[in-house]
Amino acid sequence: MRGGQAVQGAASDGDAPPSVERIGASRVLLVAAALHTCNDAFFAVMFPLLPLVAAELGLSYAEVGLVKSLFSGSSGVLQLPAGLLGERVGEYALLAWGNGWVAAGLLGFAAATSLPWLLAAAVLAGLGGNVQHPLASTMVARAFEGGRRGTAIGTLNFAGDLGKMAAPALVTLVALPFGWRATLVALGLFGIVFSLGVLLLRGWTHPPPPLAVPLASREDVGDAGVADVDAGAIDGRAAIRLPRAYWLLSLVGMLDASTRAAALTFLPFAFERQGLGVVETGLLFGLIFFGGAAGKLFCGPLGDRFGPFSIVLVTETTTALALLGLVWGPASVAAGLALVFGFGLNGTSSVLYAAVATLVPDGKRGRGYGLYYTVIDVAAAIATVLYGVLADWSDLTWTFALMAALTLAVVPLAAPLRTRLAT
Repeated sequence: MRGGQAVQGAASDGDAPPSVERIGASRVLLVAAALHTCNDAFFAVMFPLLPLVAAELGLSYAEVGLVKSLFSGSSGVLQLPAGLLGERVGEYALLAWGNGWVAAGLLGFAAATSLPWLLAAAVLAGLGGNVQHPLASTMVARAFEGGRRGTAIGTLNFAGDLGKMAAPALVTLVALPFGWRATLVALGLFGIVFSLGVLLLRGWTHPPPPLAVPLASREDVGDAGVADVDAGAIDGRAAIRLPRAYWLLSLVGMLDASTRAAALTFLPFAFERQGLGVVETGLLFGLIFFGGAAGKLFCGPLGDRFGPFSIVLVTETTTALALLGLVWGPASVAAGLALVFGFGLNGTSSVLYAAVATLVPDGKRGRGYGLYYTVIDVAAAIATVLYGVLADWSDLTWTFALMAALTLAVVPLAAPLRTRLAT
């Protein structure tokens, strides 16, 4: 009761006790980060399991790519509507229900006995993932409106990588002795129970109410190139108009996300051809995700210091070279290359996510982020299928060579944004 009075006092006086403000915001961040960890583990666990699924069900590379694309792609196509819905009804419950939805979908994966069943499970399970990124980012940003927002968002993103690092360990501990189906059942049941627990904790976190999006001022339009927005508009044209630099940044993000999704999908098969087993593949993916977590954590501050373009130049070049090393290099250097590859792979995305806020004014960022996440996820899904078809038609090794070349193409494509992002 006293906590509620303090919050009401803050609304009237504009001077809430710092301890109450910190506790409330920290709880929101804790729950959002925990959900992000769980959600990313759901999606990351599929990478090391795919060779086992393909071997049992007799899938080709193209079919593997299609399964993974539908799983990841269906989690991205509705992120903009999810962000708009969160503005109307609040983010907290939607986040928990979405997490439970994906967890239930993993149980459908575990029961699959044919390709059509896998594809249906992939779509249904992935749909629940649409709420995670736009709603969690919006909820945490609002909770830390008074300060430390950048650090809080960075912590939220880093939490997702903790889930990615845990996924290979789960595969090693469960899939090796019990099989891939048992792994998905265990993770799915845990996710359902965890999501229900988060819903029960709703009163403990005291999440702030949805924030109305104000109309853009003339100054906003002139400076950022964004048209006026009606906060209630949910239809047509996504209620936003964005500058050309935003769309160029989105194209850069699409290429970057395509490499990330396709490389992680097909690297287990490259490792298998090199004679590595489930345990070795799981360990390498653990190192990749550990490097990715470090990339997300450090590349954002490095971008602030040296400029986003400089970091993109380094991370994309590193990603391409490390990828070729993992495919063509000796197994003795695979562990070091996995760390470097993960750092560059996720480091770029961290810089690009921060760059979105540079091009979209406050008040429109929820929609701007929702649209950005949608286009890069759809591009990643399509690219994974195309790379799979190419691998079936030619060779997996040369598919990785093309992947590396397109990764390097991000650098000249991002060059025109150098001045705009620096400001």
